[in-house]
Amino acid sequence: MRRLVILLFTILYFLLFCSLSAFAQTKHPFTFEDMMSLKRVADPQPSPDGKWVLFSVTDVSLEANTKTPHVWIVPTAGGESREIIFTQESDRPRWAPDGKRFAFLSTKEQGSQIWIADFDGVKGTVTAVHKVTFFGMEAEGELWSPDGKSLLFVSNIFPECDDPVFVKEYNCNLGKRDEAEKSKVKAMIFTNLLYRHWNAYKNGMRSHIFVMPAPAADETWSTQHSDPMQRAYWNLSFYRDLTPGDYDAPVFSLGGQDNYAFSPDGQEICYASNHDKVEATSTNNDLWLVSVNGGPAKNITADNPASDSTPLYSPDGKYIAYRAQQRPGYEADRFRLMLYDRKTGEKKNLTENFDGWVGTFGWEPDSTQIYFVAEKDGESPLWSVGFVPELYGTPPTARLRLSGFFDDLSLVGRAGKEIFFFTGMSIARPNEIYTTSAAIIDHCKGIDQTPLCPQPTSLTHLTDATLSHVAMSPIESFWFEGAKGDKVQGFLVKPPNFDASKKYPVKFLIHGGPQGAWGDDWSFRWNPELFASPTSATPSGYVVVMVNFHGSTGYGQKFIDEINGNWGGAPFEDLMKGLDYAEKTYPFIDRDRECALGASYGGYMANWILGHTNRFKCIVSHDGMFNSISAWGTTEELWFNEWEYKGTPYTNREMYEKWSPNNSAKNFKTPTLVVHGQLDYRLDVSEGLQLFTTLQREGVPSKMLYFPDEGHWVLKPQNSQLWYKTVNDWVDQWTKAGR
Repeated sequence: MRRLVILLFTILYFLLFCSLSAFAQTKHPFTFEDMMSLKRVADPQPSPDGKWVLFSVTDVSLEANTKTPHVWIVPTAGGESREIIFTQESDRPRWAPDGKRFAFLSTKEQGSQIWIADFDGVKGTVTAVHKVTFFGMEAEGELWSPDGKSLLFVSNIFPECDDPVFVKEYNCNLGKRDEAEKSKVKAMIFTNLLYRHWNAYKNGMRSHIFVMPAPAADETWSTQHSDPMQRAYWNLSFYRDLTPGDYDAPVFSLGGQDNYAFSPDGQEICYASNHDKVEATSTNNDLWLVSVNGGPAKNITADNPASDSTPLYSPDGKYIAYRAQQRPGYEADRFRLMLYDRKTGEKKNLTENFDGWVGTFGWEPDSTQIYFVAEKDGESPLWSVGFVPELYGTPPTARLRLSGFFDDLSLVGRAGKEIFFFTGMSIARPNEIYTTSAAIIDHCKGIDQTPLCPQPTSLTHLTDATLSHVAMSPIESFWFEGAKGDKVQGFLVKPPNFDASKKYPVKFLIHGGPQGAWGDDWSFRWNPELFASPTSATPSGYVVVMVNFHGSTGYGQKFIDEINGNWGGAPFEDLMKGLDYAEKTYPFIDRDRECALGASYGGYMANWILGHTNRFKCIVSHDGMFNSISAWGTTEELWFNEWEYKGTPYTNREMYEKWSPNNSAKNFKTPTLVVHGQLDYRLDVSEGLQLFTTLQREGVPSKMLYFPDEGHWVLKPQNSQLWYKTVNDWVDQWTKAGR
C-alpha cells in the first residue's frame, strides 16, 4: 500500500511538473502589440459610501490610431470591473456628494463638455446621462462642491473679453474664436514670453476657473429647454468667471492632483496662479482664495517666492494642505508638505525632517494626519505625517507605511476605519487599482522597524489576461560607488528565457528630467521589458541596464542638486562607472555590443556621450539638447535652463559652452539615430536638426526619425509603433554578433 501511495504521488508530481512546464512554454516574449492591447487604468474615485470605485480606462486601437477613454466601476468589496458609460467616450469621473450621480467629461458634442450620470447605488449601474454644459470654449477639470450645489470647471479664454456680465464675456470669446478659425491669415503676434508651451501655441488665451450651479438630483437641464440656444443662454446666466485677468488660473500641470479645491462648506475656492511679470522665468505659483460668488482674490502664499501648488482643504475646514518649494526658479527643489491655518494664517512645514519629494496626498477623515506618496530608491511608497503634537509628537515625522510604486491616493470612511484606494504598478505590470485599510496600516511599523504593511489588495485585474501569456523578467537592483564617492543605484532587466551561459548585447537606458529616476514602475513610452525582448535580428534578446545618476529623484535633495551646473560631470561619471560595474558583475553582458539610448536630458547625455567616449556601438538621441545656447533661445520654460546653467548665455556663457555637446563635434564617431518632434517646445526641433546636420557633415553613420505631429513625447499609437521599430532596428543593426 505504501509503495502504491508513493507511486501515485510520483505520477501526480510528474503530471503537475509537466503542466507547469507546458504553461511556461506557452508564454511569449513581450511585444509592442501586447503593450498596445493593455488597458490603461487611472484616477480611482471611491463613492461617498465607500461601496464603489469609479476609474478611467483608456483603450488603444493600433489600427484606428486612437486612444479612447471610458469610465469603469468596481465594487470595493471585490468583484468584476466593468465599463459603466457605454454610449460615448468618457473620462475624469467625479462623484456628487450624495453618491447618486457622478460627473464626467465627454467630447460627444461640442468638444469637451461636462455630463452627469444618474447612478443606481444598489445595482451599480447608470440609469441616464445628461449633458450639463454647452460651453463654446469647452470645459474640463470638473469638480463638485462638497455641498453639492456647485460645479467648477476650467476653460481657456481670451482675457481681454473679461466682463462682469458673463453673457457679454462669453459672446466676446466665441467671436474671437470664430474670427480666428475663419480667417485665412494664421499669423500670430506675441507681446510677452511663454507664448507657446510644451506642444501648443497659446494664442493669447488663459486658463480660467468657472463655477455654475449644479442641477439637483431630480432635475435635468437638458430637458428644461428644448431649443439648444435657449438652453445654452439659460445656463450662461448662472455662470461666473472666478479668476478674471491676464493670468493662468489654475496654472499648467503635467498631471497629479488638481491645482484648485473647494472648501468643505462649498463657499470658497483655493487655486494656484502665477502673477509674476515674466512667467517664462518664474516658478512663483501662489495660492489664492476666492468666494464662489466671485470678487477679489486673496494671495495666501505671497511670502514664498517659489512654487506653491495642489491645495487641499482638511475635512474639518480648519486647514489647507499644499506642496511648496523654497528656491525661486528651481523646478526640482524639494516639494514640502505645508499646512495653512485658515483662522490664523500661520503656515507649518510638516516634512522639514523628510528628505523626499511629496507627491499626491490625502487627508485622514479626522483631519489629524495626511497620507502621501514619495519616491525612495526606485519605489514610490505610501507615507504618513501627523501634526497634532499630543497625538504625533513634535516635530512631525513622516512614517513609511506601505512599500511599492503607488499614486492617485484617495481615502474614504470615518477616522480609524477609512479605506485607502490608489493605483499601483511595477516594471512588469501597468497600473491597477489597489486598496488597503486603516486597520491594517495602523499596525504597521515605522521607518526603521519591521514588518511593513502586507501588500494591498488588487481591486482590478484588467491587464491579467494579456500579461498571463507574456514572459518577463523581474527588475534587479545593484549599488556601486559613483561620483564624489557616493552610493549610486542601478537596475538591470534580463531578457525573457534568460540563459546565464550566454552573452547578451546591452541597451543602456538614460532617463530624462534630469530630475527623474528609473525604478520598479511601468512606462508605455520607454518600456524596459519591451527593450529586453528579442527581436528578429537578435532572437536572444537584450540585457537592459539603467543608472540613477546624480540628479535623480528618490535619494535626497542633496543628490538631486549635484547636477545643477554640472550636466556633463557627475552624471556622466556615474553612468560610466555604473556600466563598468555591471560589466564586471554580470558575466553574461557582452561589453562589445552595447548601445546607449536616452530622451530629453537622456538625449542630452546621449549627445554628450557621443563626444566623450567611443565605448558604445551605437547611440539613440531623442529630443535632446545639442547646442545649449540655441536651446535657451528656443525653449519656453526659461527658468529651467537659467537655473541649471546659472544664468543666461550672455551672463554666464562659459558654463553654457562648457556643457554644450556641440563643442565636441570633432570627436563624434559612434553611429547615431536622432529622433525629434516638430511640436516639441521644451527642446525645439532645431536641436535634433543641428545634431543630424553635424553627424552627416562629419561623416558619422546616422539617421533621423522626424515626427511632424508629436511633441516632447511620442504619443500616437502608430507613431509609437514606428518609434519602437526604428529604434530597435537601429540597435540591432549595430550590435549584431560579429559586427
